[in-house]
Amino acid sequence: MKRKICSVAVAVALPMMAGTAYANTPSAAELQERMFGSVFAEYYMPDRKKTRDVEFDYLTRGPGVGLELGYRFDDNWAVRADYARQRLKNKLTGDRITGNRFGIDAMYHLNDSNIYLVAGLNRHTIDKTNSANVGIGYRAFLNENVAFFAEANRYQGLNKGTWADAGIKAGLTYVFGSSSAAAPAPAPAPAPAQPAVVDSDGDGVPDHLDQCPNTPRGHKVDERGCTVYQEVQQRVGSAEIRVLFAFDSAEVSREQRADVARLADYLKRYPTATVEIEGHASRIGAADYNQRLSERRAKAVADLLVNTHGIERSRISTVGYGFTRPRMEGATREAHRANQRIEALVTARIKEPVMR
Repeated sequence: MKRKICSVAVAVALPMMAGTAYANTPSAAELQERMFGSVFAEYYMPDRKKTRDVEFDYLTRGPGVGLELGYRFDDNWAVRADYARQRLKNKLTGDRITGNRFGIDAMYHLNDSNIYLVAGLNRHTIDKTNSANVGIGYRAFLNENVAFFAEANRYQGLNKGTWADAGIKAGLTYVFGSSSAAAPAPAPAPAPAQPAVVDSDGDGVPDHLDQCPNTPRGHKVDERGCTVYQEVQQRVGSAEIRVLFAFDSAEVSREQRADVARLADYLKRYPTATVEIEGHASRIGAADYNQRLSERRAKAVADLLVNTHGIERSRISTVGYGFTRPRMEGATREAHRANQRIEALVTARIKEPVMR
């Protein structure tokens, strides 16, 4: 979906800028050995994995603004450093999360074309990740020094597992200095035609009144053209805790309480979240006895959350599965120990778009 949005954005931008750029574009020779700076706005779309994982704070898409500073070496090659201030969203709570993206890119400009390719490295402070990016952009010059540009990038994760984000951005570039020969004055532009009423995203709100452009198809919108959301209770993932028990025991040892404390900190951080504590047992002994033992284990962890960490009892439910859901098959000591465990499944109220 993110790749599709990026492709559409670039495809729409290219024909719109082509006519303007033709008469005003400096030659590649005129741009050599000149610095340039840019300001831009971007829309950043984290990988779907990040929206479901507590490790990434359930990050979902959001806007950003930024700056670029670069240098054009020759007809084709340039290098730039860019910075973006991002304002993404926590899917669990709806809270905005701000952070920075720092990047350095090599740029390759295609011969006799305003299209360029990008490849580089990035640091994302918002989720403490690193990425390698590739992208494509188009720059349309308005005069010798000022150009409009649009660009789409894919960010491939280099740490914290396998993920791939996407981003689109657009802005203005200023090329410092001037070419040795002045370009001929462009022909006067024809008088603009009376603009027609346009609704680019088809949401029923004209573009000049639409405060939320590019609304996804099928979303119900308000009078401002923004998606209408409803809150629903939904399981958004698991915050597994590794609490292992001794044989025939439901007591949480002192060494195992650190994981319970981490779960408590997580629940305090997201006060709308609830948790289901699952107790499990190994295959040693009778099924009825192990069923009761797994229930006691789940209750022991729940009591620890309530009595030691102050989590409300109403936010916690417990269930025992006996040995019906083993983590590891077999009758070895390792299998028995792995199956004598606790798992925690987190549920929260999240916002979902109302469909038309």
